Amino acid sequence: MKIAILGNGGREHALALSISKSKKVQKIFCLPGNAGTANIAENILLNVNNFELIYDFLKKKQIDLVIVGPEKPLVNGIVNYLKKRNISVFGPNKNSAQLEGSKIFTKKICKKYKIPTASFGIFKSKKSAIKFVNKSKLPIVIKADGLAAGKGVYICNNLKESNIAINEIFDGKFGFAKSILIEEFLKGEEMSFFVISDGKSFQSFQTAQDHKRVGEGDVGKNTGGMGAYCPSNLINKKLEKKIINRIIKPTFKALKDLGDNYSGFLYAGLMIKDNNPYLIEYNVRMGDPECQTILPLLKSDFLELILACNKRKLSNFKIKWKKNKSMCIVLCTKGYPDKYRKNIEIKELSKIKITKNNYLFHAGTNKKNGKFYSIGGRVLNFVNISNSFFKSRNNIIKIIKKLNWKNGFYRKDIGYRAID
Repeated sequence: MKIAILGNGGREHALALSISKSKKVQKIFCLPGNAGTANIAENILLNVNNFELIYDFLKKKQIDLVIVGPEKPLVNGIVNYLKKRNISVFGPNKNSAQLEGSKIFTKKICKKYKIPTASFGIFKSKKSAIKFVNKSKLPIVIKADGLAAGKGVYICNNLKESNIAINEIFDGKFGFAKSILIEEFLKGEEMSFFVISDGKSFQSFQTAQDHKRVGEGDVGKNTGGMGAYCPSNLINKKLEKKIINRIIKPTFKALKDLGDNYSGFLYAGLMIKDNNPYLIEYNVRMGDPECQTILPLLKSDFLELILACNKRKLSNFKIKWKKNKSMCIVLCTKGYPDKYRKNIEIKELSKIKITKNNYLFHAGTNKKNGKFYSIGGRVLNFVNISNSFFKSRNNIIKIIKKLNWKNGFYRKDIGYRAID
């Protein structure tokens, strides 16, 4: 089979590696891919949001299956576009993808179907939003409605921070904003809960904990993700049952009532308090960096799993997992998530030897004349699987220290809630 994977991050490198292990694979194309995917696939420099050019390429190369990595093309309807043209593609359609494309859409579903979540208000002007915040209990959470690459969420501890958040969102920091979402601040511990669905049935697909904040101890600005570990130390059978019955099933019912059967990965960002789950937000694809820490634990054939989904035969597939623990630490360019330099050489990267149980996934990288360069804020993802999070973290930090990239930084406390 010829497979095309859309995207250019660490998630897409992990997807490509997992797909490459299947005996059914003849060739993998990554559109556009990165310096890491080039080792296992052919990179094709196409914009994932240019559907017409992508379709022309897929048709020309007679691609058998397309796997969509990032959220933007999903929200913009690439699945509908390709299916209409008889291209086999894995991922949710445009309507289902609004679970991530609009936080307000998701909140309205939560309200109607009694899905546990933070209480919220929707505001269409700076004036009404500021007036509400002035009367509210702090801290408070302010969110941009649309896609914001994981950075459109503000946890505001005082009125000054709240005013800055409201002004930045309405002034277009994350694109044109008709309205914003203001939520109560939920106390508890976060967890990422994944399911895979074929439109008829679904199965749980691991748990993880992501570290969004840039600074150690979970302080500072939100990022796309500084690291993750899998499985979450919070998960237990009782909690999983609550998540499925109170959150996942009502969400799928809501979509069905709207005329949709959800197909693809669904990632529920949850807050856990007293072993009870509350929905923070949905993502309609694998998380990044959660994907990089989850897929190395998968024993089953990943391609066969996706094919079973596309044939709506997921109920016949038994997903098998390794019993290890996994951790991912993200190496970033100094300055991220604010302004940072690009095209910085990563001199020692070619000398780093990746041994058994270690993985190196490229994210914001490029290769020119045999040399590796950083082209993004999140540059490299180091993953280790072992029998303890403590061991995994130490093993990763040793490798990053060997790299000795003076233009990068990383969090040394990933997994601290499960370790310390």
